[in-house]
Amino acid sequence: MNTQSKKRRLLLFSILTCTIITAASAANFPQKPITLIVPFAPGGGTDSIARDLSKTLTEKLGQPVVVDNRGGGGGSIGASMGSKANPDGYTLLFVTSTFVTHAATDETAGYNIEKDFSPVAMIGRGPLLVVNNKSLPVKTLSELIQLSNQNQDINYCSAGLGSINHLSGELFKQKTGANLTHIPYKGSGPATIDLLAGRVQVFFATIPTILPYVETDRVNVLAITSEKRSPLFPNVPTAAEAGVSGFNLSTWWGIVAPAGTPRDVVKKLNEAINDASSKDPLKSRLAKEGAQAYKISPAEFQKMLNSELKLWQGVVKSANLKIQ
Repeated sequence: MNTQSKKRRLLLFSILTCTIITAASAANFPQKPITLIVPFAPGGGTDSIARDLSKTLTEKLGQPVVVDNRGGGGGSIGASMGSKANPDGYTLLFVTSTFVTHAATDETAGYNIEKDFSPVAMIGRGPLLVVNNKSLPVKTLSELIQLSNQNQDINYCSAGLGSINHLSGELFKQKTGANLTHIPYKGSGPATIDLLAGRVQVFFATIPTILPYVETDRVNVLAITSEKRSPLFPNVPTAAEAGVSGFNLSTWWGIVAPAGTPRDVVKKLNEAINDASSKDPLKSRLAKEGAQAYKISPAEFQKMLNSELKLWQGVVKSANLKIQ
């Protein structure tokens, strides 16, 4: 046997050995507790979804899935920590739409979506509601746009610079020519308080944030940012129905792992998370918040992340936003 043949056989043997080891590790995964980094403070709606997921995954995988809250920096502290973890499937990162919007707006975010992570699974997604304080004399998106261009001082609030609310407002302005001024807050809670008090007039709000005030008729709902009307709000038009096409946005929740995590481990986690999100208590929690379980493959999740990142980077560039 010549030297070239020996090298070829050695290479084939190495590939086969690695394949067998990877398959075996995936079959036996997990063999110890899994850490789920949640890049937000405990107690909020996002944290509650993460804890519902961890409970179900613990039961399904046979090992504890432990929530580790690492809030701060608009989610960047936890995300950066997750990107540097060992790529073995035992450290996962809980992500939301802020994961992408923050990366699109802050060059110092400390992580790279396309290079630092292996997408695992989406949990669910839901649209936003465009709402306004009742003191503002508008009932439709067209009236809002018209009033904003009549030298009226109209502000819209957000949960912070680079948040989904902030960038949704910027995209709305770019698509419609509306003259709205952004007022950032440190979280959705303070933003909602000032909206109700009339200190700001408009909010591109996530449904979990604004739902209690919609149900008690404390705000006007102008439109929903989904392709179709929501069963929760059958009388609320979509943005397209209200005259603003291409304004189809959502907030979402998902799981990513560090780049290089074995594909078979990612596949096993994807299947477990897809199953968990389609059952109670997670399914009911999502439905009550105007969202729904969303099953996609890791490859499809990667494609979605790339698409959203490109969208928000375009919005940031067009608006000439500088956020650090």
